[in-house]
Amino acid sequence: MENRKVTIYSTPSCPFCMMAKSFMKENNIDFEDIDVSADHTKVQEMVQKSGQMAVPVIDIDGEIIVGFDKDKIRKALGL
Repeated sequence: MENRKVTIYSTPSCPFCMMAKSFMKENNIDFEDIDVSADHTKVQEMVQKSGQMAVPVIDIDGEIIVGFDKDKIRKALGL
């Protein structure tokens, strides 16, 4: 599988964020986890990309997925 740039904007207490990160690990997808509760500049970056304050926001090679939508994530990753 080709390497994709995957970024997950999340918070430590968000159950859907945890599910998204578990999904990536189960599928051996490397990802960058950005804790937006600890980094205000990353919150602004996330909102610019998604137009949303909700987490998780998943960026897969520039394709933005808001929430843990397994079907969209699979499609974006080519799984």
